[in-house]
Amino acid sequence: MTDIAQLQAEALGAIGAAASLDTVEAERVRLLGKQGQVTALLKTLGGMTPEQRQSEGPRINGLREAVSAAIAARKAALEGAALEARLAAERVDLSLPAPDTPRGSVHPVSQVMDELAEIFADMGFAVATGPEIEDDWHNFTALNIPETHPARAMHDTFYFPDPGSESAAGSKLLRTHTSPVQIRTMQSQQPPIRIIAPGRVYRSDSDATHTPMFHQIEGLVIDRGIHLGHLKWTLETFLKAFFERDDIVLRLRPSYFPFTEPSAEVDVGFTWTNGRRILGGSEGWMELLGSGMVHPRVIRACGLDPDEYSGFAFGVGVDRLAMLKYGMDDLRAFFDGDLRWLRHYGFAALDVPTLSGGVGA
Repeated sequence: MTDIAQLQAEALGAIGAAASLDTVEAERVRLLGKQGQVTALLKTLGGMTPEQRQSEGPRINGLREAVSAAIAARKAALEGAALEARLAAERVDLSLPAPDTPRGSVHPVSQVMDELAEIFADMGFAVATGPEIEDDWHNFTALNIPETHPARAMHDTFYFPDPGSESAAGSKLLRTHTSPVQIRTMQSQQPPIRIIAPGRVYRSDSDATHTPMFHQIEGLVIDRGIHLGHLKWTLETFLKAFFERDDIVLRLRPSYFPFTEPSAEVDVGFTWTNGRRILGGSEGWMELLGSGMVHPRVIRACGLDPDEYSGFAFGVGVDRLAMLKYGMDDLRAFFDGDLRWLRHYGFAALDVPTLSGGVGA
């Protein structure tokens, strides 16, 4: 019988000297494979007497365990060394200057959304969101716009075909405003409610100042004792903070929206500077947003008592705010994906708007 101690010493020496994973695998096959030396010794146990098996069995099994442990340890050591070498070779020196490659930028719409959220958060408003694919009830009916109401024609709505409905409107549509978020909020929360609802909206319209998809932000306040004075103060505070001017002057004109009563178009005063209209002052007036007191029917449709609660709502296009603040002339360029335009009007990732540092800083 082969001397087990000598075989173990030779095997452990060969495994320890293995310089590669392939060599380790070859040693494993030579020692523990089907025709391996240690395997052959294990096969001899069946022909031994019980006395021989009792004395030789532990030695042979000890040899197998020692060889197996040595192979596993050497394999782990070689794999660790290979990983260290790979990490050293692939290491990036972050102290070197970055290559001169095109850098991404924050889209003006995203920047203005952050500015608006910062301003209204300071005024106690929460941000609410809702689905962009809406049902007819939330988008129109709950807002005091029944199916036969002529105001539906004002929205140029994208409807999803509904083969099972005789109504031309169908049951699903791309929301035409973020007002359905107001409905869902009033249904799920009890007053007092103070929210803004920013998001994408869709209407079938396209020219220099209109696109089929654009961004809108609406505000809603529902509580006891809310009146038109609260609305005017909120809008003045918001616009002064957004345009970062103290000479913002508002003019409220009577208007009509099915979901507010009374309703008011809000004009903002502007001055002429180098042939451009700059918001601030009162040399002229520019229509900016729509607003009004929430219609009692809308409050009642959401399960609230209009005799107990009142509120105001307003809505403005985020894209238009960006155009007015940052001097852009064509709304269609917002969605063209032109890198030259994005580099010129885009914002750096660290230009985070804050009230202390300036929302437009």
